[in-house]
Amino acid sequence: MISVRRYQKQYTLLVACLIALFANNSTSDDWPLHGRDYKDQRFSPLKQINENNVNQLGLAWSFEMKTHRGLQATPIMVNGVLYVTGTWGKVAALNAQSGEKLWEFDPEVPGKWGRYGCCDAVNRGVAYWEGSVYVASFDGRLFSLNAETGDVIWEVDTIDGTAPYTITGAPRIVKDKILIGNAGAEYGVRGYISAYQARTGKLEWRFFTVPGNPDKPFEHPEMAIAAKTWKGSKWWRMGGGGTVWDSMTYDEEFDLLYFGVGNGSPWPQAIRSPGGGDNLFLSSIVAVDPDSGAMSWFYQTTPGESLDFTATQNMILADLPIGGKLRKVLMQAPKNGFFYIIDRSTGKLISADNYVKATWATHIDPLSGRPVGQKVYGENLEIMSPSPAGGHNWQPMAYNPVTKLVYIPVRESSGVFALSQDWIKHGEIPIRENWWNIGVDWEKYTELTENSDPNHSSNDFGFLGAWDPLKSRYNWTYQHSNLVNGGVLTTAGNLVIQGGGDGILRAHQAETGDILWAHDLQIGMLAPPVSYKIDGKQYIAILAGWGGAAIASGNPGALEAGTSDNLGKLFVFHLGDKKNLPFKPKKAKTLSYPPEIYGTQANIKGGASIYMQYCSLCHGPRAVSSGVIPDLRMISESTHQRFLQIVLEGELEGLGMPNFSDLLNTRQVKSVHQYIIQRTREDMSVYNHSK
Repeated sequence: MISVRRYQKQYTLLVACLIALFANNSTSDDWPLHGRDYKDQRFSPLKQINENNVNQLGLAWSFEMKTHRGLQATPIMVNGVLYVTGTWGKVAALNAQSGEKLWEFDPEVPGKWGRYGCCDAVNRGVAYWEGSVYVASFDGRLFSLNAETGDVIWEVDTIDGTAPYTITGAPRIVKDKILIGNAGAEYGVRGYISAYQARTGKLEWRFFTVPGNPDKPFEHPEMAIAAKTWKGSKWWRMGGGGTVWDSMTYDEEFDLLYFGVGNGSPWPQAIRSPGGGDNLFLSSIVAVDPDSGAMSWFYQTTPGESLDFTATQNMILADLPIGGKLRKVLMQAPKNGFFYIIDRSTGKLISADNYVKATWATHIDPLSGRPVGQKVYGENLEIMSPSPAGGHNWQPMAYNPVTKLVYIPVRESSGVFALSQDWIKHGEIPIRENWWNIGVDWEKYTELTENSDPNHSSNDFGFLGAWDPLKSRYNWTYQHSNLVNGGVLTTAGNLVIQGGGDGILRAHQAETGDILWAHDLQIGMLAPPVSYKIDGKQYIAILAGWGGAAIASGNPGALEAGTSDNLGKLFVFHLGDKKNLPFKPKKAKTLSYPPEIYGTQANIKGGASIYMQYCSLCHGPRAVSSGVIPDLRMISESTHQRFLQIVLEGELEGLGMPNFSDLLNTRQVKSVHQYIIQRTREDMSVYNHSK
């Protein structure tokens, strides 16, 4: 007897493959999807630009993105048009050959929404499908735009307006559905991923990643599974976290959608889930049916995570010879420092080896797939590796099926952790509406930061590593001068291309790591490059613009790259052109002579703690900016005079400086102002500035 169900499934998979082929126009010349194709390998089969001639690469054209903030998008190129996003979810459509602007779209996000971004008002790109371009705005709206004109076809609000959600990730297209997640775990939200009908914007399904109020019915069966792994009754009041803020990958062979889930809210499991538990589906890779949202399998990289170890980093699909068999695998290098190879049909672990120093666990058990010797932290400061920024963050890695190597933008770093004193003393933490509630000891962090030697270089560093997934080792590494660097492209021309935080775009020989070509763009880079071909000519395109989490890292990439204005651009290169960028001399830092200190040292010390909690995220620890958000040691006399109006009345809200009157009072803001004045006076001698 013929199985109708069996043939229905085969037919469904065939249709899915045909839709993917035609809807996305996925020829080798275009770059139609976030990772170029559904394998998400970020491998270009083009080889006109190769290891033998890449030294002839020159600038073809550039386009100003009209922002001084972070640029992280992957450009999408379909039918000769480049679609690229800037901050807030703004879109530009450009002739991919000449750079001519075809149209622009601005979702007009209110500047006050910038307060809800943990890591700048960035955006990672668009999706393209059948003549429509899809983009999510920073304030949570999803748009369908006419690809030829930029006109809005439909718009939906994807978030609960009562919670401070944001969207920084790029939508993904799977069959006839648009997938989008959100961000905001640090602000106490509950994560989910949504699927919308591409033509109409109708919500098809939604998968929540952590359970909600236990007194209410579960939204879908998977929440019953998750709820058994949470303890106590506090998590749902503090959101729980688990936002799906970046990685999604579709598997055409198994008709599965994989997505990565973020960290818990608040960070320490001791607070959000007293009594332990794995806290599903935090820090997990989840596989679902893209038509219904029903779960097929999950794998949790960090059970009961407490260190901001998200599993939202990009996932690569490949076929690898393992144990004498060709295995269909999913590869991920999440924040926690271990490189995972997973059977993508079942979710079973094949291997997990650390690609950076990892002290939070000794190893991953190969049978259970769970970490061994997992550490927790309490009242005292604990140093663990990697840091909350991770061994690898959102910047995409790439896989070259010719060299069989994965090229990872790596961070070797450590973090300091300590539980909130409010929790230790009272068993509660104050819930601050619309602000960070991560459950850590801000006072200890402030003391540690203020007592650190600004002239002492950190042991943290960044590097590009060519990882052999079968041998679990690096074939080669290239160490950067910056901790934070850009995403990666690899090509059939035996090249690996990456932009650096130092402003230099480099092409490496894929097998050896030798630098074959380098170009100083004078702006720090975070975004990954792409490659495409038009009329027989291959191009390399990349966004340059410093920002994102780097704005609070104390890592002055934009300034070190040679310009303090950080005016972001899209740069496009091809062979033969010799256009040069105009040289921009570095602007010397000058600290404004501040007013007199009128507060006591106790006021200033209190201001340091308040600054750490509310200001350092954007303006940098110890009031030392990375060069993206204004350096508060350099503010003008008139800004000093208007300090209270700016912070408490929202005078600059339209420019992205939010109003903090619901969190801070006049006395607290004055103490922050005094702290900034003192920090300016302390550093004036460093820059040889006198009255």
